[in-house]
Amino acid sequence: MMSKLLLCFIFFLSYSQLLSSSFSNSTKPLCPHHQTLALLQLKESFSINSSSSSHCDSYGVTSYPKTESWKKGSDCCSWDGVTCDKVTGHVIGLDLSCSWLFGVIHSNSTLFLFPHLRRLNLASNDFNFSSVSAGFGRFSTLTHLNLSYSVFYGKIAPEIFHLSNLVSLDMSGNYEAEFASHGFNSLVQNLTKLQKFHLGGIFISSVFPNSLLNRSSLISLDLSQCGLYGRFPDHDIHLSKLEVLDLRNNDLSGNFPRFSENNSLVELYLSSKNLSGELPTSIRNLKSLKTLYVSDCQFSASIPTSIGNLKSLQSLYLSDCEFSGFIPASLENLTQITFLHLSQNHFSGKLPNVFNNLKNLISLDLFGNNFSGQLPPSIGNLTNLQDLALFGNQLEGVIPSFVNGFSSLSYVDLGYNLFKGTIPSWLYTLPSLVVLFLDHNKLTGHIGEFQSDSLELIFLKMNKLHGPIPSSIFKLVNLRYLYLSSNNFSGVLETSKFGNLRNLTVLDLSNNMLSLTTSGNFNSILPNIERLDLSNNKISGVWSWNMGNDALRYLNLSYNSISGFEMLPWENLYILDLHSNLLQGPLPIPPNSTFFFSVSHNKLSGEISPLICKVSSMGILDLSNNNLSGMLPHCLGNFSKYLSVLNLRRNRFHGIIPQTFLKGNAIRNLDFNDNQLEGPVPRSLIICRKLEVLDLGNNEINDTFPHWLGTLLELQVLVLRSNSFHGHIGHSKIKSPFMSLRIIDLAHNDFEGDLPEMYLRSLKATMNVDERNMTRKYMGNSYYQDSVMVTIKGLEIEFVKILNTFTTIDLSSNKFQGEIPKSIGNLNSLRGLNLSHNNLAGDIPSSFGNLKLLESLDLSSNKLIGRIPQELTSLTFLEVLNLSQNNLIGLIPRGNQFETFGNDSYNGNSGLCGFPLSKKCTADETLEPSEEMDAEFESGFDWKITLMGYGCGLIIGLSLGCLIFLIGKPKWLTMMVEGNIHKKITRSKKSTCRRGARRK
Repeated sequence: MMSKLLLCFIFFLSYSQLLSSSFSNSTKPLCPHHQTLALLQLKESFSINSSSSSHCDSYGVTSYPKTESWKKGSDCCSWDGVTCDKVTGHVIGLDLSCSWLFGVIHSNSTLFLFPHLRRLNLASNDFNFSSVSAGFGRFSTLTHLNLSYSVFYGKIAPEIFHLSNLVSLDMSGNYEAEFASHGFNSLVQNLTKLQKFHLGGIFISSVFPNSLLNRSSLISLDLSQCGLYGRFPDHDIHLSKLEVLDLRNNDLSGNFPRFSENNSLVELYLSSKNLSGELPTSIRNLKSLKTLYVSDCQFSASIPTSIGNLKSLQSLYLSDCEFSGFIPASLENLTQITFLHLSQNHFSGKLPNVFNNLKNLISLDLFGNNFSGQLPPSIGNLTNLQDLALFGNQLEGVIPSFVNGFSSLSYVDLGYNLFKGTIPSWLYTLPSLVVLFLDHNKLTGHIGEFQSDSLELIFLKMNKLHGPIPSSIFKLVNLRYLYLSSNNFSGVLETSKFGNLRNLTVLDLSNNMLSLTTSGNFNSILPNIERLDLSNNKISGVWSWNMGNDALRYLNLSYNSISGFEMLPWENLYILDLHSNLLQGPLPIPPNSTFFFSVSHNKLSGEISPLICKVSSMGILDLSNNNLSGMLPHCLGNFSKYLSVLNLRRNRFHGIIPQTFLKGNAIRNLDFNDNQLEGPVPRSLIICRKLEVLDLGNNEINDTFPHWLGTLLELQVLVLRSNSFHGHIGHSKIKSPFMSLRIIDLAHNDFEGDLPEMYLRSLKATMNVDERNMTRKYMGNSYYQDSVMVTIKGLEIEFVKILNTFTTIDLSSNKFQGEIPKSIGNLNSLRGLNLSHNNLAGDIPSSFGNLKLLESLDLSSNKLIGRIPQELTSLTFLEVLNLSQNNLIGLIPRGNQFETFGNDSYNGNSGLCGFPLSKKCTADETLEPSEEMDAEFESGFDWKITLMGYGCGLIIGLSLGCLIFLIGKPKWLTMMVEGNIHKKITRSKKSTCRRGARRK
């Protein structure tokens, strides 16, 4: 009986459970119909594009189109990314992160029809510069909102500040979004429950709110790159729950923040140029810290040894922070560390032997310091190392072989050091090696045979390697970048060897001794090559290597002996540099895509075809130093709005300079020097507002001085020498003309009249230049630097680069007359001054003593008189002085540079005496002008004194003269002469007579 009752009870219990389960399933609520429709409409408002969620892929997060599962007729609660309330069926969660969505969220979007939402995640999509509109403020029950990395734009609607239930807010990565004035402060005040608060990249431009550091609920705070400023608090931070603090890339000042001992910080990120001081010893309190990232700060002290207390640390980044001294030995205590980056500081001395215990280290980056000596043996214990970057130090010796156990090593950068010897054999056998930098060292010997198929980059430039390029390099099928330039490699390269390098993007073999042969077979094509540099080698003959014509953008074959081309088929070339070869025949026309085209220093002949004017993207055109002739095409000045350099120097062009230039053009350098061009300077040059260099020298131009060029505010170099310019330079109606001019060459023309004092007074670029606070650089840019030919120090010198501090004025070999203006002494930054071969008269101004930087002064072949000013001896940089062929008199000054000048500096001045001339000075010639005056008084009767008295009566004057003659010069008269009377005596007799006549 009992057994039957037990069976009944078990059956009843099982049936009850089944009934309960069935009832529960039958009552599960479905998604409300209107919300299903709203979701389907939301889906239709976007297109699907995988690139919209590329941010996810870069962080290893899987992305896929979640809305593809949203089908009409199915329960929306079962769709990807949708969460419903288990009781009501309302949509309470929407996770569309990484869903490939592309489109705009309008203010009337059906997204805002879900009033019960508690979680909304739209991260990592592309909402195409949508605004964070007022619609987001409708989600009053929202606790989690994530709009990060989704291309939102503009002002953030203030309605979002009222979502007072938010626990997590992440809007980071929307770099075009910003808060309205005071909006950020409102957000901080209203959202008091926040635990995760991420706004990285949102423009805030506000004082850092210290109140946030009192928010005990905070667990993660990211305000990086927000434009925050103000001083970081000096007091201890008591946020016991805070695990992540990211304040990178703001303008905060003060010291490194101090944290109380009771903290949970796991990640700390700081960077600001105004953070200074030192890392406090209290850093030991961060016992839970796993990541410490500090960069771009001003912590000039050394790293405290207390950093060794951070036993949980896994990533240590202290880069570009001005740290100095030695690396503390306590780093060996960080046994959990995987990333150690101490780059771009001022650490010095030998690398410490602290790597014995750091066996988990994956990445070691110490580049850009002053470490010296050899690598410590303990580096050999880093068997898990994948990245090793030590470049930019002073490490020396041979690269040790103990690194050969690094089977996981994929990135090696030992460039910019002093390593010598051969490349160690173990480097060729690393199975995982992808990137190898050994450039800028002193490595010698041959390159061995690489055995790693994984190699993608080999960078060995600027060493002393020699021999042939090994055949194994041509088998590296994954190779993308090969830099072997500036070594001593030799031998013949067969183009067909490159056939396996189908992924090669950059090939740089420049500055070696390689030659090239072409088999013409199809295997030599490099379909992905973008940059090819074979300059400065021994390549000769006609170029016939067709390496493909689609990808190539940069081709440099300069400094070879190439005589021609079978064809120029590369349609997409941007840079084409063929200068310094043996090219002959007519000028080749570059592809229409070309921006830089140089064929200078070749043997090209014939005229410039007007077809070149179809290259409308041209920015730099250099045809200099050839045998080109004929007239210049009229279109040459206006065929490209990008044209900045037009260099036709040293050809045989004739006719006139192009007369028309594009309005708003970019022309910076016009060089027509050494041709046979004629006519006037084209007035249309006045619209070239960016012109810095104008060189029209050595032509047959017949014109007056182009004073209107003074309106070109950027003009720094003006060369008009050896033409037929004529007339007075005169005055300008322009206020402060030629203010930027610092190289002026008007020599060998027919200018006449006085020296142009007005223009000389305006040369601000030659006055008071503070070179200590200037960035010394050359005129031009990285791919083209200006040059100029000047006569300085008696020599004609070509400056292939023009330093921005170089200044010179050459007005020689003209017909200038009159006195030299004293105002030239204001040009105290001048390096060279040449006024020779003119008709200048008068004294050498003593103000020349202000030209403290002057290296060359030529005043020869004029009609200068008087003494050489003693002030010139203060010119301690003066190397060349030429005062010959004048009428100078008296003792040659002694001291400083004047002890180095020879006879040639003074020839043709019969009145000069003293060293270095053989002519000795008499007693009178050695006297200074003031001493001569005293000597005249000592001689007794002085007609100057007598005539001085003429205005006051002849009798008084004669009486005074006689008195002096009889009794000598009395003391009272000496005092008077040295006072007021002395000033009158030194004036000319003509002026004295005129004054006397007026008074009479």
